[in-house]
Amino acid sequence: MTLAKKRAMTAYLFLAVPLVFFIGVRFGPMLYAMLRSLTDWSLLRKTNQFIGLSNFKAVLGDPVFLKALANTLKYAIVGAPIVIALSLGIALLLNRIARARGFFRLIYILPYITPIVAVSWVWRWMYQTPPLGILNAIFSALGLPAMEFLLSPNQALYSIVAVNIWVELGYCTTVFLAGIQTIPMDCIEAARIDGASSRQILFGIVLPLLMPITLFLMIMQGIQFLRIFTPVYNMSAQAMGGPLDSTKSAALYIYQEAFTKFELGRASAASLVLFAIIMAVTLAQLKLFDKKANGEVES
Repeated sequence: MTLAKKRAMTAYLFLAVPLVFFIGVRFGPMLYAMLRSLTDWSLLRKTNQFIGLSNFKAVLGDPVFLKALANTLKYAIVGAPIVIALSLGIALLLNRIARARGFFRLIYILPYITPIVAVSWVWRWMYQTPPLGILNAIFSALGLPAMEFLLSPNQALYSIVAVNIWVELGYCTTVFLAGIQTIPMDCIEAARIDGASSRQILFGIVLPLLMPITLFLMIMQGIQFLRIFTPVYNMSAQAMGGPLDSTKSAALYIYQEAFTKFELGRASAASLVLFAIIMAVTLAQLKLFDKKANGEVES
């Protein structure tokens, strides 16, 4: 064997380990779920017969699942753009300060590295009605009316979204800040010498160069909000996604079907529907950002 072939063989051997792990942990269970979604698989019955697409018809005809899908899309549509916009603004501000930058970065990253279960329960306590909830105590001190937060069908979903935004903000801010610091200062200095304003530098240099990072974070945050589970499970009453299913996500619906009702066939079908939605949203984001990138290059 030549030296090039030996190097290639070594590379393939190192790549084989994570590839086998990925296939076994990711693709294996997914294929198994696809097969099980076509059966009446249940822990309460001994039958395991092939029933075709009956589980998909039952799931897509279930108003609770459709409500959960609508809530899931709300989580993503409201949460992901706000996280990206806020984290980008914070990163731009942090990049301007010279002192204590690491301290502020630590403050923003702390919620992300804190266990989400602990975060959810702390915020659930803060959302409580007077006199227990801190937020309502602040509103009362300011002369404002108390909010129902998690007890209101109109406020509960957005209350949970706010918590998830607060958690994800640190990660996105750190990634944006790292991307900003890789931008060559020569380009910015040259633009300033040519008379470009701060706004022109931001929209003409900084944001276009951050487009790959923005695409990555938009995709990751979209997936994160579409598969939201832990905050909903821990912050809703009795982990049911209430009140009146107003906060129930698709992931929580799948969990309840599998481990509360023990209808694993229907849970597998619902998980595949959620997977298809996440895949469609991700591909749409890739196509949209690809068009924007091509348009900027042509211009």
